[in-house]
Amino acid sequence: MSLAAKLLRTKPIVEAGTDSGLKRVLGALDLTLLGIGAIIGAGIFVLSGITAATQAGPAVVLSFVVAGFACACAALSYAEMASSIGGSGSAYGYGYAALGEFPAWIIGWMLLCEYMVAIPAVSAGWSGYAADGLRAIGLGLPDALTHTPLDPKLPGLINLPAFIIVLVLGGLLAVGAKVSAQFNAIMVVVKVLAIFTFIVAAIPHVTPANWTPFIPPEVIGTDGRPHFGINGIFTGAATIFFAYLGFDAVSTAAEETRNPQRDLPIGILGSLFACTALYIVVSVLLTGLVPYTELNVPSPVAHALLQIGAKTTAGLISIGAVAGLTTVMLVMYFGLTRVLFAIARDGLLPPFFAYVHPKTGTPLGSILVSGLVMLVFSGFVPLGRLAEIANIGTLGAFVVVCAGVIVLRRARPDLPRPFKTPFSPVIPALGVLSCSYLMYLLGPHTWIAFGGWMAIGLVTYFLYGYRNSRLGKGVFTPTIV
Repeated sequence: MSLAAKLLRTKPIVEAGTDSGLKRVLGALDLTLLGIGAIIGAGIFVLSGITAATQAGPAVVLSFVVAGFACACAALSYAEMASSIGGSGSAYGYGYAALGEFPAWIIGWMLLCEYMVAIPAVSAGWSGYAADGLRAIGLGLPDALTHTPLDPKLPGLINLPAFIIVLVLGGLLAVGAKVSAQFNAIMVVVKVLAIFTFIVAAIPHVTPANWTPFIPPEVIGTDGRPHFGINGIFTGAATIFFAYLGFDAVSTAAEETRNPQRDLPIGILGSLFACTALYIVVSVLLTGLVPYTELNVPSPVAHALLQIGAKTTAGLISIGAVAGLTTVMLVMYFGLTRVLFAIARDGLLPPFFAYVHPKTGTPLGSILVSGLVMLVFSGFVPLGRLAEIANIGTLGAFVVVCAGVIVLRRARPDLPRPFKTPFSPVIPALGVLSCSYLMYLLGPHTWIAFGGWMAIGLVTYFLYGYRNSRLGKGVFTPTIV
């Protein structure tokens, strides 16, 4: 067999019922709440204000629309892949079955970049809102314990709250998927109530003059990218895309879902469209409360309420934001460990990552190792750079998933598809184009970091994965629908 043939070898697909060691305990409602838990968080409570202040102005609402369109195309493609292929590896598993081992590795490595960087990035926002909530009741932490050493504005020793929350969530995930889902459901209710509280409190205080100019004049920033103006809207979309990370994590729960062919599309699409509507409403109100130039802070929603004197509401919002950001980290942490589990189960990473605890049915090895890496990121690296690096990894994976739908329609027309992407190949092709364009808009430092990450991935694959691939050794590890 030639090298090219080995790199493009695909895994067979089997029907549900194959025992992976993970427990099938989740239903459609669990998945939808997981999606909402993952999506509503840093985007609505943190990046909405930061992006308005630095890139788009009040037109940040259009940035949400642009990013939402790209995500919708990807979500429809994900829903088809999830219903027809499934597997805990999400896009990695889809790629292995549709495109081959090496493309699957590239997708999986991108997903690891997304989750392993996104979780610490969200933890920074969590820390900001937790600190605001403590200050609102007369308590507080010194700046040295709420800022990382690399913070460009105010360097500190460690972001201690961010460090602690990642540690706690690792322990919660180790207990079991159902317990994690129940905790997530409670936190989702809290944060949705917080959002509606903000909406009710904000409407009477909106000043329409704050929306003028709706699209501020374009300037070129020190990073060489356009800020504000029409180009700023699209640049903002590339950053605000972080707000939509999470719906893909729903698909990583395929092997823990009772009826994945039906429930996964419901969870993916339902959570995405519900959250998009909330994003638009909140971003309009937020930029109407205070001038957009004042929103470049870690907790812009609470900050805006404090500026209009709504201290009690700001405290309540901080509680809701903390709950919201907690669920984002929890679901992404869940997704990260399942992707690691799937890759290791195929022999492309060491078997320790595929170790499943016999009592809890959780991939304990993946939880422990990924948790240690993220503890370092959360405690010592600032938010802004982390968000953009997570975006580029996600966008890259989305491009391949959308392309995979087109390829698989031709290569496997006989494959059962309980959900079909409408207007294919137009929708998947638009997903490829829109996600590729948003990748292009990300800054040079993001591409450099991403290139370094992918280089590490290539070295890892050819030194370990290629040699230890179970499929390459003739050992059948099927893609489990």
